[in-house]
Amino acid sequence: MRPIGPIGLVSLLALAAVSAGWAADPDAHWPRWRGPLDTGESPNANPPIEWSPEKNIRWKLPIPGRGHSTPVIWGDRVYLTTAIPVGKRLSPTYSGRDGAHNNLPITNRQEFAVIAVSRSKGKIEWQKTVHREIPHEGAHESASLASNSPVTDGQRIYAYFGSRGLFCLAPDGKLLWKKLFGKKHTKHGHGEGASPTLHSDTLIVNWDHQEQSFVTALDKHSGKEIWKKQREELTSWATPIVVEHGGRQQVIVPGTGRMRAYDLKTGEVIWECAGLSANICASPVAADGMVYAGSSYVKRGFVAVNLAGAAGDITGTKNVAWTRVRGTPYVPSPLLYQGSLYFFNHYQNVLTRLEAQSGKDAPGAMRLPGIGNIYASPVAAQGRVYITDLDGSTLVMSADPKPKFLALNHLNDGIAASPALAENELYLRGAKHLYCIAEKQE
Repeated sequence: MRPIGPIGLVSLLALAAVSAGWAADPDAHWPRWRGPLDTGESPNANPPIEWSPEKNIRWKLPIPGRGHSTPVIWGDRVYLTTAIPVGKRLSPTYSGRDGAHNNLPITNRQEFAVIAVSRSKGKIEWQKTVHREIPHEGAHESASLASNSPVTDGQRIYAYFGSRGLFCLAPDGKLLWKKLFGKKHTKHGHGEGASPTLHSDTLIVNWDHQEQSFVTALDKHSGKEIWKKQREELTSWATPIVVEHGGRQQVIVPGTGRMRAYDLKTGEVIWECAGLSANICASPVAADGMVYAGSSYVKRGFVAVNLAGAAGDITGTKNVAWTRVRGTPYVPSPLLYQGSLYFFNHYQNVLTRLEAQSGKDAPGAMRLPGIGNIYASPVAAQGRVYITDLDGSTLVMSADPKPKFLALNHLNDGIAASPALAENELYLRGAKHLYCIAEKQE
């Protein structure tokens, strides 16, 4: 058994303080950007169906800087990351290494910070700047320099800023360790976005870029490398997931050339499968012995893998349960909920609903009313699906085979970050504010 040192004891005491009175069930929290199941579902949440700037807003909190990272939730705490510009601009725009010009303006310096917010008070408990630098690359005009979402196990917060590093903090904001990986050079200089994932004591980081790519596993207690495997892949923004099948834990990482499954303990490649496109943003989802991954750029691809007996190159074998080459997702990740898959055509307001196991339309593609371009990934709870667009509108629909549109809600804020759900609350991170949406108590 690992001994608990002074720092660990402080962390545990702080955890007990912030979590007292809150649900002990891990599924009651939102510890990663796609939730406790890595599918977009919250098994226990029951958020409102309707809200507006005047209705069911428990609190609205200004957040400094800019960030598209999704908030994560544990107990009475919401954790999020941001990049705060300071100083004078170097130039009006930053073009990527290959000449792209639709990138964010950058300043002389950015402060990369982690923020802890009290759910009950709606106030910032602490704000910790973990790094300062002049970024070597900017980001796409629709992105941010803090697009990687943090992850937490309640005892520690792991805040990842890509080229700026991975930072482990205690619940009181104290920095416990940091890990640097170098500098990414992303396609067109469009910036970074893959989030780390956490399974038991292991953190996984996907480092796909225009130079030597790799995936690595780290000890969550110390940040020490457990294994590192080079990848023959170019830039992707997909967050890995960990799937347990047949007594083996598999790290699933999609890629332009191959989607691969790595053994969590050793990094050995278990299986690989072709069929996706370049510029992979959407993260995979998995359940019931199946893995689903989609992408859309110059070409489109969606692949469903049956894990039973999957080994080696499974492209074109019986382990590929079904494929799809139309209406596949680009920026938002799929939602896997109650045996159905939901995903968008590119990032537009055309949603497809399929039976996950068979790939059959149920009912297939549908145009969504009242919303437009979508970067946030859909989430679900209590038989409802929540879809938020860039203009701050959220469509709530039923998760029926023939979905019913239940409500269209609007906030006066741009929203690119994916929603987070916990208990009876829904959290939306806008361009300037964090919103806690909950039924008002009479």
